[in-house]
Amino acid sequence: MVGVVNHPNWLTFTRPYMNENDYPRVIIYVNIRLFSFRFSLQKDVIDYRDILLISFFNKDKYFWMMNIYSDSLYTAVKYLKNTEVNIHNLLVISGDFNIQDNL
Repeated sequence: MVGVVNHPNWLTFTRPYMNENDYPRVIIYVNIRLFSFRFSLQKDVIDYRDILLISFFNKDKYFWMMNIYSDSLYTAVKYLKNTEVNIHNLLVISGDFNIQDNL
């Protein structure tokens, strides 16, 4: 299957499909009951195929959620390690963290 599964009760966030070699491998689903938090895709902070970052606003503060796909070469983790991004209020990091070393 190629593409994103859509459902009317969920907002979907994913990077735009560029080409066959750069298709996104992560997605974030947010229930529509949380729509008032104003979720937003943050490609300006991190624009990487295997990392998805969204922000939302609650009680005068921004919060962040991140989804990471960890491939067999750990490219996303290495990208995060080598990228200087200061993200405060990161609430959720999820993904396939089957990483076998301390990196």
